[in-house]
Formats: sequence, structure tokens, C-alpha cells
Amino acid sequence: MGWAVLTLLLVASVAGATPLEQAYRSMYNLDFAAAHQILRQYESAQSADPMGPVSDAAAYLFAEFDRLNILQSEFFAEDQNFFQRQRSLLPDPAAKRDFEAALTRVDQVASEALRRNPDDENALLATLLRTGLHADYLAFIEKRNMAALSEVKQSRALAESLIAKHPKCYDAYLAIGVENYMLSLKPLPVRWILRLGGAQTDRQAGIERLRITAGKGHYLLPYARLLLAVAAVRDKDVATARRSLTWLATEFPKNRLYREELAKLK
Repeated sequence: MGWAVLTLLLVASVAGATPLEQAYRSMYNLDFAAAHQILRQYESAQSADPMGPVSDAAAYLFAEFDRLNILQSEFFAEDQNFFQRQRSLLPDPAAKRDFEAALTRVDQVASEALRRNPDDENALLATLLRTGLHADYLAFIEKRNMAALSEVKQSRALAESLIAKHPKCYDAYLAIGVENYMLSLKPLPVRWILRLGGAQTDRQAGIERLRITAGKGHYLLPYARLLLAVAAVRDKDVATARRSLTWLATEFPKNRLYREELAKLK
């Protein structure tokens, strides 16, 4: 998914926020140590909730994205193709180990939750996020684009199933938006081949789904707003990009990416 990486619904302050909301707020502020600390406590107290380990996995992935400048180079660069870069990255082996361990915990906890209740919204969302996070790692860090594409399509199918059961799980719309928008940037012949393989490449549909998460999402609301800012930058829509980035920079003042990209707008 070019998802890569993974907040709360317009939380103006940490006061009153749940531990998961506080953890995501720390992630968006690039304070990954604080996020991990909160999530370790959450997992200990709420061991049956797979949102704990999947959020921990997100913190490891987002930290790698930050260390490797993934968002700057993949999203805000002039090149119109998200998946085209071939530069060699050097993943942190320890971060990869911890990331994969967190994903394993998600599988274990989510499968048990779904065994008890196949319609468990948290377990379904955690399963969706787990697939999207792994797709992001494959695509943006390991450059295994075909393997990532398979998981991007799987994420979209999981999102559609989740939305059918829980239409107000607005974070799930992001997976559909990411697949459609990111793959719409491919050249026409490539898009044709992708559609033959079952992928969705409708740019407008992607933008519409991202707007749903950006307006009503929970943990992924800021990430959806970032992706809409990316789309606006690529479309030379400076006013829209500035609005999105200004909101992000105000909400998460410790995240230098938002300030840096905002300063580049002319």
C-alpha cells in the first residue's frame, strides 16, 4: 500500500485520549520510544486486543520510514511513480526483527479473537493493518514490488469485507484508497495489466476513499491527510496541499516532515 506506515479523531490534547490514541499521537510526532512504551503497557493490560501488537508493528515501520527518509523520497519527489525507485536501502536488522515479531503477535491474538467472534471489529481491523504494514515494508524498504502488490490487493479485499460488516470503521477505507490512488500513477499499459490481475487503479475512487478516512478516520486520519497532501502536491494544487500540511504541522509540531514540506510550497 504504499501504506506504509500508520491516529486519532481530531484529538486536540492528550488529556482524555486512550492509550492507543496516545501511542499513535506519539508516532505522528516521531516519538517512537514513547509509542513503544505506551504499547508495551497496553499489550500487558489488554492482551486479547490485537490492536496493541499491530500498533507496535506500525511504530517500528514508521521509525524505519523516518530513518530512511522514505516519505520524502517516495511520496514528495517529482517522479510520478511511487514504486519506481531502485535505490538500495539498508534496513535495520533489529528493527526488522522487532517488526516481524510484532506481526507474529498480531496473527496470534487476532486469530484467537476471530475464533471467538468472526465479526470482531478490532481483530478485523488489526488483520487489515497487519497486511498493509507488511506490504509497505516489502514495497518501500525491500523493493519487492510484486510481492507487495499481492498484499496490497489482499488489503483492499480485507477492507471491503470489514466495511461491509462495520461501515463506520472509517480507517478501513484507506486501504482501498491507497491501492487505487497509488496504482493509478502507473503508465496506462501497466494499469491495464494490473487490472487484468485484479488490482484497482481508479484515481478518483482512491481520492474519495482517502477523503473518507481523512474526514472521519480514527488512528489513520492524519496519514490519510498526508496522502491527500501528496496528491495535491503532485497535482500542483498548492492551496489544498498547504491546508493539509498546515493542519498536520499544527497537530503534530514535533514532526519535521510536515514543516519541511510546507516550507517547500510556493
